[in-house]
Amino acid sequence: MKKLINDPADVVAEALRGVAAAHPELRVDHENRVVLRGDAPVQGKVGLVSGGGSGHEPMHAGFVGMGMLDAACAGEVFTSPVPDQVVAATRGVDGGAGVLHIVKNYTGDVMNFEMAAELVAAESDTEVVAVVTDDDVAVQDSLYTAGRRGVGVTVLVEKLAGAAAEEGRPLAEVADIAKRVNGNGRSMGMALTSGTVPAAGRPTFDLPDDEMEIGIGIHGEPGRRRVPLAPAREVAEMLLEPVLTDLDMTGGDGVIAFVNGMGGTPLLELYLMYAEVVAVLEKAGVGVARNLVGSYMTSLDMAGCSVTLLKADDELLRLWDAPVRTPSLRWGA
Repeated sequence: MKKLINDPADVVAEALRGVAAAHPELRVDHENRVVLRGDAPVQGKVGLVSGGGSGHEPMHAGFVGMGMLDAACAGEVFTSPVPDQVVAATRGVDGGAGVLHIVKNYTGDVMNFEMAAELVAAESDTEVVAVVTDDDVAVQDSLYTAGRRGVGVTVLVEKLAGAAAEEGRPLAEVADIAKRVNGNGRSMGMALTSGTVPAAGRPTFDLPDDEMEIGIGIHGEPGRRRVPLAPAREVAEMLLEPVLTDLDMTGGDGVIAFVNGMGGTPLLELYLMYAEVVAVLEKAGVGVARNLVGSYMTSLDMAGCSVTLLKADDELLRLWDAPVRTPSLRWGA
């Protein structure tokens, strides 16, 4: 294993020290491993909290800031944050308008966020609503989930719900936006290599040099099938066929197309993949209204990508274009 670390046991704590040093506009609660907006809580604004296991950076801490999250909880690598972390984050962003929890559909995440919401409700009158993302069409159940996994659409939920909260909308409306984005988004991923968890010191799974895994999860969970290596245009078809079969993306105002790198794939290849994705969508009669290309929800150093499509409308496009200022996503501000 070759990694830029000191002790595998200290990776998350030391990375959060780096976040604090690099982004003085944020506030890092090192005891609870929570990253918050520097101005949190923002009075009168719905607070947005998300989180999950580390190793998916920039998800979630990289999306803390104006127009997205108010706080993010960092669990150990590929391990859900514990309820006390979520409680600390919820308290830290409560500006009196309620708090939205954005939770990826992994059993530990769902359970710990639910427990945290119950703890908050028992000791305060803060209203907490949770929205669970489950956009992965690859498999119905996996090693860590009952039902579909929450993957790329989570980035879009955090951006669009964050924009709605920034406008001062009430909690019910912000939650409705999050639910609409999740309901109208679908994702599919693939891997060329495994990632390596620092504490394990070896790849999570074995993948022969001449094969790739279609439908991989962000923790290295098995996908739909292993197939021989193929050109990018064929990979785009393999990823988009199940997405387009699962939800009709034609008509309306087009889609937001998100090509995401899994951590070990260069941007050169991601842009090449995006061109192939657009070509497949054009053949299918699906227009692209907005796009996002880059590594935003990763699996450590895994090589591969995922494609997320969100069926858009005028309101969602306006919220997408709204200013955002976070370490990893920023425009218009």
